[in-house]
Amino acid sequence: MRRLLQSSLSLLAFLLAPFVSAELVPVRYQQGTLHGFGVIKTLDGRRIATGDIIQTVHGDRVTSELIFHFRDGSLDDETTVFTQDKVLRLISDHHIQRGPSFPKPIDVMIDATTGQITSRDKDGKERQDHLDLEPDVANGLPATLLMNLDAAAPETRVSYVAATAKPRLIHLSIKPAGEVSFTVGGVRRKAMDYILHAEIGGVAGVIAPIIGKEPPDQHIWMMTGPAPSFIRQQGPLYEGGPIWRMEQVSATFAK
Repeated sequence: MRRLLQSSLSLLAFLLAPFVSAELVPVRYQQGTLHGFGVIKTLDGRRIATGDIIQTVHGDRVTSELIFHFRDGSLDDETTVFTQDKVLRLISDHHIQRGPSFPKPIDVMIDATTGQITSRDKDGKERQDHLDLEPDVANGLPATLLMNLDAAAPETRVSYVAATAKPRLIHLSIKPAGEVSFTVGGVRRKAMDYILHAEIGGVAGVIAPIIGKEPPDQHIWMMTGPAPSFIRQQGPLYEGGPIWRMEQVSATFAK
């Protein structure tokens, strides 16, 4: 009877996971205008894409575009608009993935103010869905959220729209896993390794680990301190995709 009760409570926890309240992240560091450069590599270090992050600010509204061009002609382009008045709040997120590197192309526009989700398939056919979005929905915002988190917080939970065939609202559990060392110009620095775990919830969340389709965790390394900075991200860029690494890169000049 005790085992049956424990199993029932565990199942109930999974089923209720989507309804557990998540958190709005207070703004500790205001975002500004910037233009940075990045690369995507395989785990063996092979560079497969180069890109830009372009961010502009108008009042308390920030528009951030992260765009990567792949060597095989593929494109990963995400434009996120959010506000930073006391708390971080998503306004919209438009994410496009297409080309040989993405066997499941997406073109998804999230209007976080209305809950309207607009998606287009590879032939341009449009589909409209509606979700009752929570105010902490975090599409396009993980790195910005991590800049503003208290590094001592044991866990932060936010909601996230999964761009599946039928969009659904899931939650991300963000936990610090400890500091790791890296070097810049031969100088040793430290970064916090954050683990982002997708909590699918509902019946699908119960079944996913059993059938081996639970998404792998994402890792994002952030340099903490008075001016937090993104260092590296590791994980799949799409459902069922390979593990890739995203890193900052500096300019080089011909001799």
